[in-house]
Amino acid sequence: MNQPSLLLTQGDPAGIGPELALRAWMLREERTLPPFAVLSDPAFLERVAQSQGWDVPIMAVQTEQIPDTFPKALPVLPLSVSVSAQPGRPAAGAAASVVESIETAVRLVQKGSASALVTNPIAKHVLYEAGFRHPGHTEFLAALASKGSGEVYHSVMMLWSEGLAVVPVTVHIPLADVPSALTTDLIVLTGRIVARELRERFGIAHPRLALAGLNPHAGENGAMGTEDAGIIVPAIDALRAEGIEAVGPLPADTMFHARARARYDAALAMYHDQALIPIKTIAFDEAVNVTLGLPFVRTSPDHGTAFDIAGRGIARPDSLIAAIKLAARLSKP
Repeated sequence: MNQPSLLLTQGDPAGIGPELALRAWMLREERTLPPFAVLSDPAFLERVAQSQGWDVPIMAVQTEQIPDTFPKALPVLPLSVSVSAQPGRPAAGAAASVVESIETAVRLVQKGSASALVTNPIAKHVLYEAGFRHPGHTEFLAALASKGSGEVYHSVMMLWSEGLAVVPVTVHIPLADVPSALTTDLIVLTGRIVARELRERFGIAHPRLALAGLNPHAGENGAMGTEDAGIIVPAIDALRAEGIEAVGPLPADTMFHARARARYDAALAMYHDQALIPIKTIAFDEAVNVTLGLPFVRTSPDHGTAFDIAGRGIARPDSLIAAIKLAARLSKP
């Protein structure tokens, strides 16, 4: 019996997601990729391939047909809606297909028909125009996972590469709101989830966490802010009391050089750019967005829809390929 395959969501059809999925399939043998299928409109993907002059046979399938189809054609799980989009011209009319692709993929993964979920980039502002009410992709997935399960899942965003893994404790909020949003309880909850997932999914027996300070020089003993001593230090003490190896708060400007990175398995940053700037500097084309805290594996390329280059055939599939490989690794039984 075949192991359940991976599912790729369509992403915003006006972005680079569809062409990256096609290119990943074209590189399936060279990059030794596991079988996957795309949730989209087969006719739409055929048009994308034809527009680039790519010889990619498309085959509509059901989940159990993915492994046998994958070597000879790109398997596609058809949506109930047709997809029509112009590269680089996002439109709210495509929101239905974007949402259906995500919802269907989550349902299939949760029922065991697929092993993991790899999401192509979406444009939140486009979905907002169509009535989407979630702050972002990750929060939407957590809501879908919680729906009907009786559980409430707290999702954590990790950006992972072979050389660095980072987690922003606060994510998509204005920088001015970070100090009030940052709490000891939130840091502890995030640290617990990261440590658990590093053990259970990444196979790291004794995860080492390094926590960045919020302020320059981690507050300089209170001279540059009180949050480091008043919020972050108690969180580190609480994590240590639970048996989790945690150090900090560390000055963020000295945490990410090679020798420093060798001393921890994941860095917890206090806000979005504090985490994403170093990993995008170190591994811009290979970094993967991994959602921790969900009852299934979800990865995503660490980039956006790139509307400015969509349809030109120049988008690099490296991050999507890395996301596919990591999803397969994390979902192995």
